[in-house]
Amino acid sequence: MEKKATRDGYGKTLLKIGAEHKDIIVLDADLSGSTKTNLFAKEFPDRFFNVGVAEQNLVGMAAGFSLCGFVPFVSSFAMFLSGRAWEIVRNSVAYPNLNVKLVASHAGITVGEDGASHQCLEDIAIMRVLPGMHVFVPADYQETEEIIKRVYEIQGPCYVRCGRMGVPVLEHSKPYHFHEGKGQLRREGDDVLIVACGIMVSMAQEASEKLAQEGIQATIINMASIKPIDGEMLSYHASKTGAVVSAEEHNIMGGLGSAVGEVLLRECPVPLECVGINDKWGQSGSAAMLLEHYNLNAQAIINAVKKVINQK
Repeated sequence: MEKKATRDGYGKTLLKIGAEHKDIIVLDADLSGSTKTNLFAKEFPDRFFNVGVAEQNLVGMAAGFSLCGFVPFVSSFAMFLSGRAWEIVRNSVAYPNLNVKLVASHAGITVGEDGASHQCLEDIAIMRVLPGMHVFVPADYQETEEIIKRVYEIQGPCYVRCGRMGVPVLEHSKPYHFHEGKGQLRREGDDVLIVACGIMVSMAQEASEKLAQEGIQATIINMASIKPIDGEMLSYHASKTGAVVSAEEHNIMGGLGSAVGEVLLRECPVPLECVGINDKWGQSGSAAMLLEHYNLNAQAIINAVKKVINQK
């Protein structure tokens, strides 16, 4: 299966929409080669600003550009954009509800050898808690394209989580268009609901194929829109299956699993098992080794499915 990094989808889509919309400007914190904003910088140097290793200034400048009528796309590693700059994001972007687009790369454990200091496993949690902030996690290259196009159209602050590692390019309905607050139904089954985001969507599909061989039929929802979340779709399929598994490349506290659990608690209380980083720090290693070490794979989803089904 072809693999492409979601950060590449961001860089190339930003270049495309930048040619169409002259109000787009791009800011980066000296990491444009990694975030792929260098493509935009090369083509539109007068609309690109490298602020250096100064993430608070990066976000503060973007807020100012937004107030002047521009649509700023702001990029850095997820750890720096959501971590080091969080207070500026909170008070200078989210609180005044400014039209700033925060697109982070190198999220999750698959940053790899850079280690725990750079492996951001809490960004979904700390971004979705901000009032008015949209939070999106694309599953593959194509969905990243669609999310970036839609993010330009949304009025208000957005956080998009991209990754470094190449991930499988999924089959999507044609034409496929992303809509905030809507999940993507990828498979239907009566026994369990698997809700996944990011790199875990392809693993959820792999798990469902293996489960089907054992007579267990799973519904799969790609929940790229973490906030707003598709509570209606979640509730319907949770009530239909009676058991839910979430899967994410993020701490199980505060991320997709927590967001799903909040919906289930209000609308449809059924058993839930969460696959993700189990409240641990990352460590240095290859992306493949770390995914295996932290049980972020199809087998972990299969194990969670069997456990949650027994809780019905």
